[in-house]
Amino acid sequence: MTPFYTKTGDDGTTGLLGDERVEKFDLRIETVGTLDELSAAIGLARSLSLEPVKEDLKTLQISIYQGMAEVAATAENEEKFRRINKKSVDELEGKIEAYSTKTRIPAGFILPGDSTASAAISLARSIARRAERRLVELVHRDNLKNHELLRFFNRLSSFLYILEIYSVQSDDSVSLTLANRKNT
Repeated sequence: MTPFYTKTGDDGTTGLLGDERVEKFDLRIETVGTLDELSAAIGLARSLSLEPVKEDLKTLQISIYQGMAEVAATAENEEKFRRINKKSVDELEGKIEAYSTKTRIPAGFILPGDSTASAAISLARSIARRAERRLVELVHRDNLKNHELLRFFNRLSSFLYILEIYSVQSDDSVSLTLANRKNT
């Protein structure tokens, strides 16, 4: 039986995608960990969401894993793992625009918790902001060359915000429909 551990990290280091090991507290590893946490939060939100949000969240998770691979790659392998590009940003902006036409933007702050799905999306949005801050630091330290990753994750938090609002409004209409069915 294959073990679920390698023991190679017992010295406090971990491997990048390439021939390099770094400390587990390295900014690159911290960023990958934050992106992993973001994907898990989006997975929770996806499990609680209805279509089309459910499918859009799954697509985001795939993009996040692509971003994780690029961040985890050594400098000589970074280009090989690059999947997030201008087209990715443009597609995400298109999704934001599409949901914006179907959503009433509230006049003030929204408090997470109007529905379970929207609260989970809000949690993912806050983690996305942290991931963006880690990516900004990597770029400014010249440890990451792909500025489209920054643009993508900047748009991602905006996309999650509109999905949160859309989910509340969609859940409300689902609840109203079910309530109306019970009354008839």
